[in-house]
Amino acid sequence: MSSGLTEIPCTLMRGGTSKGPFFLAQDLPSDIATRDRVLLAALGSPDTRQIDGVGGADPLTSKVGIVSRSSRSDVDLEFLFAQVSVDKAQVDTTPNCGNMLAAVVPFAIERGLIAARDGSTTVRVLTLNTGTIADITVETPAGALTYVGNTRIDGVPGTHAPISIAFRDTAGSVCGKLLPTGNTLDVIDDVPCTLIDNGMPVVILPAERLGITGHETRDALNAHGDLKTTLERIRLKAGMLMGLGDVAAKPIPKMTLISPPRAGGVVNTRTFIPHVCHASIGVLGAVTVATACVLKRSVAQGIAAASSSGPMSIEHPSGEFTVDLDMSEGPEGPQIIKAALIRTARRLFSGSVAVPRSLWAGADQLKRTMKGEAA
Repeated sequence: MSSGLTEIPCTLMRGGTSKGPFFLAQDLPSDIATRDRVLLAALGSPDTRQIDGVGGADPLTSKVGIVSRSSRSDVDLEFLFAQVSVDKAQVDTTPNCGNMLAAVVPFAIERGLIAARDGSTTVRVLTLNTGTIADITVETPAGALTYVGNTRIDGVPGTHAPISIAFRDTAGSVCGKLLPTGNTLDVIDDVPCTLIDNGMPVVILPAERLGITGHETRDALNAHGDLKTTLERIRLKAGMLMGLGDVAAKPIPKMTLISPPRAGGVVNTRTFIPHVCHASIGVLGAVTVATACVLKRSVAQGIAAASSSGPMSIEHPSGEFTVDLDMSEGPEGPQIIKAALIRTARRLFSGSVAVPRSLWAGADQLKRTMKGEAA
């Protein structure tokens, strides 16, 4: 008797401070609408508990990675990130996710897309969402992938093997320019903001101008209805100014409140993604905030303790995130030379996720599609 379910091979991975199922692109429907319905069913959306899927009922744990070999000569792997809404039937492949990116190479090695080298393995990965390229290095002693090590990142318990990510050409990844409005400082509803995209579109605002210190707990900020209403009003206007159009149903731009650091970092942050306060800060969000901290006349001036590029510690609710930023002044303004950082990742389980067969017939449908293409 048929179970009425389709089994799809997948691996649940933690990447940085996020987690979600990873799939080979060849194991998912090629039709985008069908693929999105499958991903919604796999994670259990829309439902605030995601009780009928493998999602974690939080934006940080309702993410998907889709990986394939690249046909490009200068790239090894291609990665498509999908942010699956928890309480809406919505899948967004517009933004990047640097945390999930950290799990791409380990997943690819485990699934046989990439051969591990002795000592360490460096792989060039193209994020299809925005065209961003990163060189990712994982530890592979004696040619075998390891997740065990002494590297600790805030927001993740224990220690693990380090994963080095060096981003290339991240400026304007979504908006087309580092500063979409051409300004280092804009004012929206009487609140000074820096609208910036160095891998992630972010609106950076001083926390004190919104009536808070910026050091409140995540739970306190999530319960602050007036603050969230004000942030959303500013976000909708900022989206238009950044060339993103109507962002009411989009997860970008992120909203990052900044305040003076208290733990030896460059700046303190509280980030909304976009309506829930982040437990820490996203990878490319941290890169973008760090960039704003070294821009002259940005909203961070007078708040951040940074005046030049280099290793910068960005404080967040769970601790800190260090970004190694290399910038220079070019004829057309600031030029991003390098943005590098360390993350960790781990395989949590591998097997198959089941979705209703009525949504997609799975492997049988793939075979029929491929036969039709061949004909």
